[in-house]
Amino acid sequence: MVIVMAPDATPSHIEHLVDLVDSAGGEAYVTRGVSRTIIGLVGDVRRFETLDLRAMPGVSDVLRISAPYKLVSRENHHRRSVVTVRGVPIGGEHMTLIAGPCAVETPEQTLGAALMAKAAGAALLRGGAYKPRTSPYAFQGLGEAGLKILAEVRDETGLPIVTEVVDAGDVELVASYADMLQIGTRNMQNFALLQAAGEAGKPVLLKRGMSATIEEWLMAAEYIAQRGNLDIVLCERGIRTFEKATRNTLDIAAVPVAQKLSHLPVIVDPSHSGGKRDLVLPLSRAAIAAGADGVIVDVHPAPETALCDGPQALVGDDIQELADAVSSMSRLLGRTLATAPDIPAGAGVQTVGV
Repeated sequence: MVIVMAPDATPSHIEHLVDLVDSAGGEAYVTRGVSRTIIGLVGDVRRFETLDLRAMPGVSDVLRISAPYKLVSRENHHRRSVVTVRGVPIGGEHMTLIAGPCAVETPEQTLGAALMAKAAGAALLRGGAYKPRTSPYAFQGLGEAGLKILAEVRDETGLPIVTEVVDAGDVELVASYADMLQIGTRNMQNFALLQAAGEAGKPVLLKRGMSATIEEWLMAAEYIAQRGNLDIVLCERGIRTFEKATRNTLDIAAVPVAQKLSHLPVIVDPSHSGGKRDLVLPLSRAAIAAGADGVIVDVHPAPETALCDGPQALVGDDIQELADAVSSMSRLLGRTLATAPDIPAGAGVQTVGV
């Protein structure tokens, strides 16, 4: 069961409802979105029904949700959500391109990739400072030094940062630099990390686990939402199948299915799903045509020397071709390409940990 608060609901209205639910032996989880607040109830529904919640001040509606993911379900939020990352919208009428290096290696490499991304129409910069790798001998990222590089590049280009966090203990540090936290495929069911990310006060990009069902993916999003954060973007990045011709198998049907089941925006990662540079453009076209709210791609100024996933990184004419496809297809579908905000020099500089 969920309580949908009215737009003019006050903090005292919310506090009163939480106390009321507690007195009935239940638990109340307050989740705040851009346009409204939702309170998820856990406990005996029959006892909640005796409280006459609809008559309480500040309450717009009370809904019984049949889906196991109460807060991210489309059942209680008929209009699809728009998540805003430092002024950049994802979802709704917008098509959002996110691009950058898979891993932050040097200031020069990161700035070069960011300039390539912005020239292609990207509104957000992706870049990994922490890299969970299959092999313990592979490049694991620069850690906080990489976060500092990303912050400097943000100041230079105006592109807000999307970066991965891999440990619950690092969430506060990463959130002090990042504009959006990414939960990668290997951590989709790291529940402590999901909860910590939900409490961080930053939008979250949640990638689908490589062997996860769509319901498991949405349940992972529910962990984040239950901690008070509905600013979640789902990312389909390919699932593990028997096929060896591609790195992963892009489940293009997951886009409309997830959008039907959940109000959250859904984007696609054609780089990690295909694993090859020549597959990124056709998979991007497929994602946009299927109704995805954006794509997130790898770019690198020198893919042949990349420390992580060079074979899938775009460079040169590939980037311009992607830019043309994203722009033209967005217009055909009646969507507007999101643009990066103007950020004053120095606005993104962080001194945490220095």
